[in-house]
Amino acid sequence: MPTTRRTVSAEVAFAAETDHLAVLSVAAARTGGGRPAERLSLRVDGVEAELEEAEDLHGTRLHLARVPGGAQCTVSYALELDGGAGAPPPAESVDFVRYTRPSRFCPFDEMAGTADALFPGARGGGYGTLQRVRDWVHEHLDYVAGSSTATDTAVHTFLTRRGVCRDYAHLLITLLRGLGIPARLVSVYAPGLSPMDFHAVVEAWHDGTWYVLDATGLAPRTEFVRIATGADASETAFLTTLGGEITLGEMRVSAESSAPGTEDQEARVVLPLPDGRGSGVTGR
Repeated sequence: MPTTRRTVSAEVAFAAETDHLAVLSVAAARTGGGRPAERLSLRVDGVEAELEEAEDLHGTRLHLARVPGGAQCTVSYALELDGGAGAPPPAESVDFVRYTRPSRFCPFDEMAGTADALFPGARGGGYGTLQRVRDWVHEHLDYVAGSSTATDTAVHTFLTRRGVCRDYAHLLITLLRGLGIPARLVSVYAPGLSPMDFHAVVEAWHDGTWYVLDATGLAPRTEFVRIATGADASETAFLTTLGGEITLGEMRVSAESSAPGTEDQEARVVLPLPDGRGSGVTGR
């Protein structure tokens, strides 16, 4: 049987208005093995900058560089990944605390009682609760590009009933946490996504496993390549500036699979680390 190959890439241009520390989160999550054919660079005024790699939660790889004010910068990343996918990162006890607390974009404490009112009797309802909440968000939001800002929280999305992938993810996380279910945001490369971009999805905990949920339904979950994992988009942004300002320029993201799958929202899917082993489908 031919080996499935996923090819992903990203190019992000930005202008540094002032001196700052740039934090990139575009590389696929860490694995225990090698990562052949991976390339990452940051060019500052045409000269390749030195990048320092730092590991964040759940295999997230951050790359840091000092950038002077006035510089024109380009981030380039490419990865070819053969095979399926390996095991998800292990869950730690603190995860169940971290991912049931309110966070910057998922303030479920401001929506007190909303989750229980929308889903009566859903607490302790098993995997069906995850699917039920996912379906509600999918059915009640409209995907509208440009309809939200970088500071909008799940409360704003709930009220306006529209947004993009991060808004869908934030509202889904907020409602799940409101039901006492640990949930977190994952940024991914998503073969099959249209329009193509970095994609935000959700992992929710049930019975010893983190299951991936995508309320947009825009791409097959079995094709996703994990980039970063955190409480919400504040911990998974593809570019963060510390101590300065930038102007974002042109951005291009690509994600392709040699054997494209189709999305089955009834399937239970895990989002493993991208080490090229095994399968991400666990059943229905």
